[in-house]
Amino acid sequence: MRTSAPLIIGATGGSGTRVVARIAQRAGYYLGTYLNESNDALALRPFNDRWINRFLEWQNREAKRTEIETNRMSKDFQSALARHLESSGGVETHWGWKAPRSIYLLPFLSEQFPNFKFIHLLRDGRDMAVSKNQHQLHQHGATVLSWPERWFNPEPVQSILLWTRINLRAAEFGETKLRRNYLLVRFEDLCGAPVETTGRILRFLEVDLDPESIAHSEVAAPPSIGRWRQQPAKLVARMTRAGQAALKKFGYLD
Repeated sequence: MRTSAPLIIGATGGSGTRVVARIAQRAGYYLGTYLNESNDALALRPFNDRWINRFLEWQNREAKRTEIETNRMSKDFQSALARHLESSGGVETHWGWKAPRSIYLLPFLSEQFPNFKFIHLLRDGRDMAVSKNQHQLHQHGATVLSWPERWFNPEPVQSILLWTRINLRAAEFGETKLRRNYLLVRFEDLCGAPVETTGRILRFLEVDLDPESIAHSEVAAPPSIGRWRQQPAKLVARMTRAGQAALKKFGYLD
């Protein structure tokens, strides 16, 4: 039997969650049976495809899920989780998954595991907005954003609007509901101060390991950090205005 609540690693897409997943694995966490090269939990992907937009719609309407909907979603999740843990033997005390889109489902996941740990990885939304990875915007933008936000803005501005909304929502839930089981990690801090930030992650995971050796082998800053600075000034201004609330809260604006 599993003897503890899971560790969940989530973010808006392209934030660098694979590095945190590798650190967790080095710390002895079992992150699942079916993983891709980024350590994403593939067994949970069909569940996320089916349910995230429905769950967001319930939240947008502030509508209560029916008992049938709640039971169906929970049953589908448990089936996906069983496949995720298929070869584990079911005895891990340190286990969990890396599925970036888990960030959309925190209230639901809290119903399933009231004491789960959540590592919220964050990267400057302007870098995210000009990335080629816009999968989450394409999958969930129509549910997260209003039609004027989608109709009247170019894709980078839509992207940072989604980044702002989802990350602020996740941070509020983490700070008010999860509390000590919530850790916010900025990708820029992980790359700029790898030993110190890896140490924070290891302390959160409650393992006594040397952060220096893990950081040196697992953390490398990509050249794409700060790529938003190379964009046209008008686009940078629009992105910064659209993401101002989150950029300020998370320390990306002076």
